[in-house]
Amino acid sequence: MEQGLKAIAVLAGALVASGAAAQTQPPPRGADRAPAAIAPLLGAWDVEKVGASRRCTITLGVEEAAHGRQLRFPATCRRALPILSTVASWAITAEGKPRLNDTQGKPVLVFGETGAGGGFDGRSADGERYRLDPKGYPRTAARPQPSASELAATAAQRPTAVDPASAPAAESLPGRYSMMRQAGREACRIVLNAGPPASTGRLPAAFEGNCGDTGLTIFDPAGWRYAAGRLSLIARKGHSVELVFENGQWRKDPAVGAPLMLRKLP
Repeated sequence: MEQGLKAIAVLAGALVASGAAAQTQPPPRGADRAPAAIAPLLGAWDVEKVGASRRCTITLGVEEAAHGRQLRFPATCRRALPILSTVASWAITAEGKPRLNDTQGKPVLVFGETGAGGGFDGRSADGERYRLDPKGYPRTAARPQPSASELAATAAQRPTAVDPASAPAAESLPGRYSMMRQAGREACRIVLNAGPPASTGRLPAAFEGNCGDTGLTIFDPAGWRYAAGRLSLIARKGHSVELVFENGQWRKDPAVGAPLMLRKLP
């Protein structure tokens, strides 16, 4: 009898420890970099059928999967809640609520109503009611709204959209150019030659005379290429920098790092 009581105590302790571990498990890897629309949903949730005693813990992951994102749960959940046997991924609805999908991307459980305590209520296709309970599991903290300077820096890192139809014609590009770090202040001169093109499809380019700009000298432009309204200067070692045409001259794009502008000379 005494040994039986000890076994029960050990089992109870293990269950408590297991519950404590579940409560403190961190959000899934990559949650801090996830899109804002899904970030609050990432992590562990308890799924239960309303009116039934059985429940299972599922984890909504950030990794992409077929027809949604990865969803994980123990194999025993398929016995406890048979509806999970057909679930293969998760996604969000147009209203930003979680939805569990089958292997074809069709909804199995759609949680469209917000329940008490921050959870979600929903129904299966056969009308059964289910609940998604947050149960205090850790969530990724909401990211603060970026400042105006952060938004400007992010925008500067994105390539500028170019309309090839309004960009300069390819035949107008060969010639001599003033290379500038600041508007109106020449750093070097470069010649974009008309041909013949190399086997890589690039055309030859070279400094005109000596260049006193250390960065440009290290870059050492040896070729150029023009496609879809974007001009690429190609270094002798093969890397390149792209420029777009604005206000009568070419500008480095995206506008990150040291600036560079090209203005064609007569």
